[in-house]
Amino acid sequence: MGGGAPAAKTRMGGAPAATGTAASSSAAAAATGSASPASASSAAPADLIASSSASTSGTAAPAAQATRPSSGMAGTPGPAGAATPQKPGRPWVKPALIIGSLVVLAALVVLGARWLRTLEPIQEFIATYDGHSTQLEAAPEGMPWWMGWQHFFNMFLIVLIIRTGLQVRTERKPPGYWTAKKGSFFSPKGNTPKKVSLSQWLHQALDVLWVLNGLIFIILLVVTGHWMRIVPTDWDVFPNMLSGAIQYASLDWPTENGWVHYNALQTVAYGFTVFIAAPLAILSGIRFSTWWPQNAEKLNKVYPVEWARATHFPVMLYFVGFTIVHVFLVFFTGALANLNHMYTSRDVVDWWGLVIFLASLVVIAAAWFLTKPLFTTPIAARMGKVSK
Repeated sequence: MGGGAPAAKTRMGGAPAATGTAASSSAAAAATGSASPASASSAAPADLIASSSASTSGTAAPAAQATRPSSGMAGTPGPAGAATPQKPGRPWVKPALIIGSLVVLAALVVLGARWLRTLEPIQEFIATYDGHSTQLEAAPEGMPWWMGWQHFFNMFLIVLIIRTGLQVRTERKPPGYWTAKKGSFFSPKGNTPKKVSLSQWLHQALDVLWVLNGLIFIILLVVTGHWMRIVPTDWDVFPNMLSGAIQYASLDWPTENGWVHYNALQTVAYGFTVFIAAPLAILSGIRFSTWWPQNAEKLNKVYPVEWARATHFPVMLYFVGFTIVHVFLVFFTGALANLNHMYTSRDVVDWWGLVIFLASLVVIAAAWFLTKPLFTTPIAARMGKVSK
């Protein structure tokens, strides 16, 4: 850039660089010539050598000038090879553009849905399919106490799992490493204990609790019959999903009572999350965990680690998106009633559900703070070896 490049090029060449060096040493000797006759006499041969080199090569003077550093700005000398100062970046521009684009897109969706609802065929369609698909008569009503606790534990764990998962994905220098004990729960027999970051150890430990909570949840769903509320049992779920989507997009919510009957979109979303997204998260995550058998060549060919990585992160994004939409709708479709359904197992409208919800946020915030290495390292040391 500017004058930096020619200077560097001159130095790489053999003869010009030597000439410049000779000229420099000659000038230095001349500058000290007044100190003593001996130094003056010793300077003379150097001058002769420099003159001889200049006359022989014919390029000494230009080379000496070429080695004069430049800062890349006209008439302003600077360090050799120095780059022109660049303006500081603006890291907020890209996120701002993304957020702005999403806001514009959301506005267009709302306007488009509202326009659709002015059309007579769409009005007739929504009147025929109100957004609620057929539900089995044996399906139970309400939310039992165990479902409220399961809901809290799931929220508690999924927040910490997403946090530690992002740390594993983004951290460049982990605060420490952890190696499982040979033949322990985290390193089955036949496996050489793997050395992983503390973040990955915590991520796996939380995964174990999340899977255990999910298994208990599914068992209780089957035993109590509540699975019938989140599994579509009729083909009319598809037109009702479309009807519900138009109603939600127009910001004119479908009439619903989640205590008795989920609408079609809720049914499909909950069923997909429990029976498809969660198993995908488990199957993809275990592939690059410390549990995966190292010497299973055939299994590794059938299920390459690249497939797992290509699945695991999008599934995490799904859970983030599901959580955002879920919380938004809980608060904008009757917050007090919905929170009472989830946290107090009551079909009433009072403040207790909100109070318990806020208390649960405090618990999650405390757990978020306690997942720092300062607090997790002693626990990790009990399960394996912690190193820097």
